[in-house]
Amino acid sequence: MELDTLKDAFDRVVKRQKLSSFRSQEIVDQVGHEIEQALAKIKAINDPLSPVHLKSILSELKLKLNTVGPLNLLEGLQKERNINLSKYPKLFEKSFSPDISKAYRDVDFDFHLVNLIVANHFYQQGLFDLGDCLIDEAGEPEAIAIRSHFLEMYQVLEALKVKNLGPALNWITLNREKLNQNGSMLELKLHRLQFVEIVKKGTKADALSYARTHLAPFASLHMNEFQKLVVCIIWVGKLDSCPHAELMAPTHWDEFTQEIIKQFCSLVGQSYWSPLSVAIAAGIKGLPTLLKLANVMAAKRQEWQEMKQLPVPVELGKELQFHSIFVCPVSRDQGSEENPPMLMPCQHVLCNQSIMKLSKNTSRTFKCPYCPTEASAAQCRQLHF
Repeated sequence: MELDTLKDAFDRVVKRQKLSSFRSQEIVDQVGHEIEQALAKIKAINDPLSPVHLKSILSELKLKLNTVGPLNLLEGLQKERNINLSKYPKLFEKSFSPDISKAYRDVDFDFHLVNLIVANHFYQQGLFDLGDCLIDEAGEPEAIAIRSHFLEMYQVLEALKVKNLGPALNWITLNREKLNQNGSMLELKLHRLQFVEIVKKGTKADALSYARTHLAPFASLHMNEFQKLVVCIIWVGKLDSCPHAELMAPTHWDEFTQEIIKQFCSLVGQSYWSPLSVAIAAGIKGLPTLLKLANVMAAKRQEWQEMKQLPVPVELGKELQFHSIFVCPVSRDQGSEENPPMLMPCQHVLCNQSIMKLSKNTSRTFKCPYCPTEASAAQCRQLHF
């Protein structure tokens, strides 16, 4: 990817800069050392006015400095550094098109849907004033429905910042059944955090009482976790020596916060990543391919705006794949219930319409576009998403 290439080039520039700086400092130190030695010799002369002694010391200093060649060395280091620095801007300009609008296509947007997506993003980020302003100016009152859910979530998150688990416990208790159906361990994690805080600041009696009341109900299903926590009681006052010191790590609060956000979003039918952030991430990943395609089509005098579908796939990575999509390698049509993917005997897959065209509506066999195998439409079986 272009960004990886840029990063490698930048790392080389930084490495060369550090090496150049180190070598330059070495040269300066060496020159300084020679001068200091010469000064020390001058001060040690019994007759400081003797021109013979002074001349021999200065001649020796000049010879040593000529041997070191500080100017040549510094100029060489500067030249190497400038070469690397001059390459980086060129690579940067090559990797980033100054006019990304070339990849723009005039498509019809559902502005109602766009407004909902942007408002949803603001609410999910806790920017409630911006979300309210948008739906008020855009006239999208139905978007306010999701606001209350995220407002409740941020009330819980604000409490967690000061290690107040009360609001989180209330929400978990209210939604315990749904959380259990999702296989969530939020309640256990919450009590673990509270128990650890008691172990850190309280007494053995307080920790034992909390464990009996709040941790014991989880012992049958999470015995290993329960045992580790109970053992910590023995080490109250000397937690540095506790064999399960990892339970005291502050990162558990961050992990719990992220888990709360994920479960909140899941229960209200929202993605952990807002649709707007996913769309932007996909656009950033696909932009280099689209720019290259737009430039190629412009060179061939083909109209980018009139293109109905992309002639090449745009790879977005597994992190941006949320459901199975099949695109026929022959027709470039996306698979659907009306045009399902069909598995050929050679294990290659084409869409049904392509199979029909190649077999002339099932009347004869045809050759697979990817291997020498011949098959008929009757030999192909439908695949399900």
